[in-house]
Amino acid sequence: METQCLAKGAERSAEPLGASHRWKVLGAGVAANASFSAAAAGIPTTAVWMRSDYHLGNAELGLVLGSMGLGLALSELPWGVATDRFGDRRVLVTGLVGTALVLFFMMLAVVPSSGSAPTATFLAAAMCVAGLLGGSVNGSSGRAIMGWFKESERGLAMSLRQTAVPMGGGIGASLLPWLASSKGFGCVFGVLASMCLVSAAFALRWLHRPPHAEHAERPVARASGPSQRGPLTDAGVWRVALGIGILCVPQFAVLTFATVFLHDFARVGTAGISFAMAAVQTGAMAMRVWSGRYTDRRGNRRAYLRGSTLVAAASFAVLASAVMLGRGVPIAVVVGMVVLAGICISAWHGVAYAELATLAGPSRAGTALGMGNTVVYAGLFMAPLAIPHLLAASSWAGVWWVAGLLALGVYPLFPRPANSANR
Repeated sequence: METQCLAKGAERSAEPLGASHRWKVLGAGVAANASFSAAAAGIPTTAVWMRSDYHLGNAELGLVLGSMGLGLALSELPWGVATDRFGDRRVLVTGLVGTALVLFFMMLAVVPSSGSAPTATFLAAAMCVAGLLGGSVNGSSGRAIMGWFKESERGLAMSLRQTAVPMGGGIGASLLPWLASSKGFGCVFGVLASMCLVSAAFALRWLHRPPHAEHAERPVARASGPSQRGPLTDAGVWRVALGIGILCVPQFAVLTFATVFLHDFARVGTAGISFAMAAVQTGAMAMRVWSGRYTDRRGNRRAYLRGSTLVAAASFAVLASAVMLGRGVPIAVVVGMVVLAGICISAWHGVAYAELATLAGPSRAGTALGMGNTVVYAGLFMAPLAIPHLLAASSWAGVWWVAGLLALGVYPLFPRPANSANR
C-alpha cells in the first residue's frame, strides 16, 4: 500500500513539474557521479601517501589503484542491463548506498594502524568491491537524463553530467591528499562514504520517470536509418564504446600516475601536486560544458570527437618531448603541460556518451552506456598495472608517448560525420 501511494505521488508530481523537473534529475545525476568520482578519481591522487602508509611498491600500488577499475569493468554492463529492466532510480540508489557501506567498512577495517598496514591484496579487494557497486552510477544516471532531455539538448545535458567526473575528481584532488597526509586514510574513506549517502538521498527524492515516458522509450534513428538491433549485437555501438574506452586510458594515466610523475620526476611538493590535479579536473569540467553546448548548436558531435583524438595526441606528444629534454625544463612548464594534456584528454566525454546513447535509443541507453563504461573501466584497471612496467622498461617520456599514440589510434573508431559517410 505504501509503495502504491509513493508511486501515485510520483506520477502526480511529474506531470505538473514537466520540463522544469529535468534539471533536478540532472542535478541528482551530477551529484551521484561527483560523489563516486571523488573516490574513483580522487583516491589515486593520494598515491604517494598510499605507497608510504601501506608500504607498497610501484607494482603493488598499480594493482591497488587499478582494482576499483576492475570492479567497475566487471559490473558496468550488468548494471546497465539492470537499469533498462528495473529502472534508473532503483539501481542508482542501491548502488550508491552499497558503495557507501563498503567505504565505511574500509574506514573501520582497511586502514594502517600502529605501524602495521593491511596487505595490498586486502586493500585491492576492498577497492574492487567498491567498484563493483559503484558501477551502477554511470548507466543509471545517464539513462535518466536521456529520458528527460530532448535530442537537441542531450549533448549539453550529458556533458553537464560528465562534468561531475572532473568535479568529483577535483574535490578529491583538493581534499584527499591533505586528508591522507594529515588525518589518515580512515578519514579519506569516511568522507567519501558520506558523499555517496548524500547523493543517494538526492536520487531517492528527485529521480522519477519523465512525463509521457512511452515516447522517451522509442529508439532514436541513426543518420543512416533506424536500427532494430539491440546494443549488444550492434557493431556501430561497440565501435563507439571501444573508442571511448581506449581514449580513457591516457586519461587514467594522468589521473593515476601524474602525482607520482610530478613527485618523482619534477620534485613537486604536496601543494603543487594538489593544485595541478585540481586544475586538470577544473579545466576538464569547463571544457565538457563548452563542448556539449558547442556540438548541440552545430550538430557536429562526430566531427568533434574525431578532432578531439588529434588534439589529445598532440598534447601528450608535447609533454613527452618536454620530458625528453630533461630537468632543464622549468618545473612550472612541466606542470602546465601535465595540466594541458589532462584537460585535452578529458574534454570529450559528454559528447561521446551522448552519441553512444543516441545510437542505442533512450530505452536501451542503460545497456549501451554500460557497454562503454565496461571498456572504460577495463582501461582503468589495466593502465595503472601497465604503467610501472612501461616506466621500468623505458622512461616517463615513453609513458606519455604511448598515451599519445593510444589517443591517435581511436580516430578511426569514432564514426564519420553523416555528410562524410554518405559521400
